[in-house]
Amino acid sequence: MNKPVRRIAIFCGLLVLALLIRSNWLQYANADELRSDKNNRRVAIERYSYPRGDIIVDGSPITGSTETTSGDYKYKRTYKNGPMWAPVTGFASQAFDGNLLEKVEDGILTGTDDRLFFRNTLDMLTGKSREGGNVVTTLNTAAQKAAYAGLKKQGGKGAVVALEPTTGKILALASFPSYDPSTIAGSTTSDAKAWKGLQKANNPDDPMMNRALREVYPPGSTFKVVTAAAALENGLYTEADQKTRTPLPWTMPGTTTPLKNEGNIPCKDATLRVALQYSCNTVFGKIGSDLGNEKMLAEAKKFGFTEEQFTPVRSSASVFSDDMNPSQTALSSIGQFNTAATPLQMAMVASAVANGGKLMKPYMVDKLQAPNVDTLEQTEPEELSQPLSSENAQILQSMMETVVEKGTGTNAKIPNVTVGGKTGTAQHGVDNSENPYAWFISYAKGDDGSSPVAVAVVIEDDNAVRDDISGGGLAAPIARNVMEAVIKSKQ
Repeated sequence: MNKPVRRIAIFCGLLVLALLIRSNWLQYANADELRSDKNNRRVAIERYSYPRGDIIVDGSPITGSTETTSGDYKYKRTYKNGPMWAPVTGFASQAFDGNLLEKVEDGILTGTDDRLFFRNTLDMLTGKSREGGNVVTTLNTAAQKAAYAGLKKQGGKGAVVALEPTTGKILALASFPSYDPSTIAGSTTSDAKAWKGLQKANNPDDPMMNRALREVYPPGSTFKVVTAAAALENGLYTEADQKTRTPLPWTMPGTTTPLKNEGNIPCKDATLRVALQYSCNTVFGKIGSDLGNEKMLAEAKKFGFTEEQFTPVRSSASVFSDDMNPSQTALSSIGQFNTAATPLQMAMVASAVANGGKLMKPYMVDKLQAPNVDTLEQTEPEELSQPLSSENAQILQSMMETVVEKGTGTNAKIPNVTVGGKTGTAQHGVDNSENPYAWFISYAKGDDGSSPVAVAVVIEDDNAVRDDISGGGLAAPIARNVMEAVIKSKQ
């Protein structure tokens, strides 16, 4: 071979080698990036070429798939009672991607999860169409219906979370106002119009906001349960009926400002039980100030404050600040100042008290299933922390049960059932100019002393008034109905 021909052959060989390297680089190194590229329509077309697996509640699917009549996408998502379940399912949209369980468990639902590789390979060899797996939730249909119906009847914005204290299972997760994910599941003009109408810029009610997991509210007097726990755990007080050393009026340290109570209530040197029964700001503000920021923050963290929760859907971190002075700590200890919590967080507080002081990690996915319903992954209950000793939990339970028996929470009473609770009304806005949030946290106990359910309810309502009666009047009846629904479903 002469020299020019040899040079051309070498050059052509190098071109072939470069082509091989490039093609292998695209197929292996860049494969994931290209597959997830938003401009790669083949991925989206493939994704909607098969029916998605289902999200299951109480053995029945709350989702489905239907064939489309036009366009590149063969199937689109459908939802049963979409607005009620939207805070759980989220949406899966041909045009707008997805969120919540639809997004977190997308690999299982579309059948592309690595755990389904062998089955998908077998289906490819046999010519069988790919199928998605199922997401089996911990939700309780009756509890969810009671929660959503209560919020809808109230008419304002709000949220409900119900937990099973012994396991951490989420039994209800409702948010209002809500939306129907079916209206944005496709890629037509009407879906685009519906999507635009749901955005906060165009809809101040923000129906796509998951208020149960993502919104943080000042918890008001419901936070006094955490403060009472801190007092017991740190030995500041050791009994529910031990008188506190609380003058009336009580002036916050470093200020000339007395901390006010709502109305003429018996708060001077009140016992912890009476202070929780009447929701004495002075008693719990002074407890927070006496314990100090460090001890209050440590107790709040044991209940889950300052950390995001993953259910597996992410929940916003609740807030209890550090580096506060004694008066700021006092205000924070009654659920004001910078203190803020998600409804999930406050349900966790009630749950830990009900469960003998043990806080279980909240979760809403019981198991993941292959298309043939074989279990791919089973969630096991996991202890998150121990905010209270069992002895102190029993003391706090007796105090919360007094609140329901003859305090501000009587609207949560259930015949022949022991109920513990705490009302709360949190002020907000500049100089407290806006309507307060009405809160109620609670649990129900069975004859054996175990608790099947703990609930947190928050209502944003124009009818709320500036005292703890609001929590008892607006939020407690919803909590009662949710607890009753869970109890009846287990009978």
